[in-house]
Amino acid sequence: MPMNRDDDSVMIDATRLFATGDPGAPFAARNATSALYDRYQDIISSKEVTWEMTYRLLSRLGAGGQGIVFLADRSGAFDVSFPLALKFYRPDGYPDIQTYRREMSRMARVNMETARIQQDHLIDVYNVVEYRGILVLVSEWVDGYDLRQLTTPKLLKQIKRAVEPERWSYINDVIITDAGFQSRLMPGVAIAIIRECLAGLAALHRQGIIHADLKPANVMVKQTGNCKIIDLGSAFLDDEYPLRPTWTPRYAAVEVLEGARHTPLSDLASLGYVLLELLTGKYPFAGVADGAELIAVKRDIWRRIPDLLPKDVARNNTLVQMLSKMIAPDPADRFASLEEADLSQSGASEIERQLVKVNMTTEVENEMRILMQEFSQVSTTDEEIRRLRTG
Repeated sequence: MPMNRDDDSVMIDATRLFATGDPGAPFAARNATSALYDRYQDIISSKEVTWEMTYRLLSRLGAGGQGIVFLADRSGAFDVSFPLALKFYRPDGYPDIQTYRREMSRMARVNMETARIQQDHLIDVYNVVEYRGILVLVSEWVDGYDLRQLTTPKLLKQIKRAVEPERWSYINDVIITDAGFQSRLMPGVAIAIIRECLAGLAALHRQGIIHADLKPANVMVKQTGNCKIIDLGSAFLDDEYPLRPTWTPRYAAVEVLEGARHTPLSDLASLGYVLLELLTGKYPFAGVADGAELIAVKRDIWRRIPDLLPKDVARNNTLVQMLSKMIAPDPADRFASLEEADLSQSGASEIERQLVKVNMTTEVENEMRILMQEFSQVSTTDEEIRRLRTG
């Protein structure tokens, strides 16, 4: 619609008002606003911008061989702040500064490649910073519990004391139940979590990145009920292998334990061991020494999958076949890719469809969201939360 003269006048007045301020204001105020607008124009016309950033370290989230992770507040304008995670990579263990810097440079590239993926089930990486010679990874703080924490019996006992008997019965029947050594997840919940992990890992692999350390402690369940794969400390681009091994032998594929490099299919095997643990509530390699004994046990477990699973779970032949094609000792016997593990006739999506037919599935995202709220409510003190979330 063509504008009349009055409309033109309104537009001109609005432009002048934005550039110079309120025409009725004192001259000095209008002049200051005009100067601010000039700075705005300078900024948006420039090729780069620079400002300082301050992070306040609040608490330790975890520590390991590679460094320490802190929950931090990033200070912003107008007295706002934003919680995130800072990982400081330790330099000891490297023979010299040059080697440390070379390895940190490689890890910085891995993390920035991950940041480009923007997949919902991968941790969001914001930046890599070199602070006084130390690599610092700036990433999202995932508010929730990792799968290792989620399956600790202590957490489930707290829930039992806090909820009504009817709710407790529902939790045990549909979501999670005690299995003795630790808690086990119901098949529908476990498969939903694994599907999100498969999606995240597949996105990494399409970008040429191997995670190389999939284990329960590296999968977080958020307060929203969704999952995130975290900790890329062992990850590498497929043409840049790490200078030293940092992965966890208990969840490594057989070929990796025998000296081969990690591949997408070794990530698949690691996720298969995680699924086996979630379904059985048992740590499959307890008391087993690393090395030849661990390799032998992993070859034996592959042949005994139905015997390890709860009887109601073992009756699902597709689920047994899926596990078999995830943790097979020979990579040639596994699924060809993470996508196949999810979408094939013996994959996770097919199992989910079968569970729907027999009424053994649920709205997992919503169920886990409610469960996360209940966990937070029973962990009433900061000290209790800290103990649960740091193991």
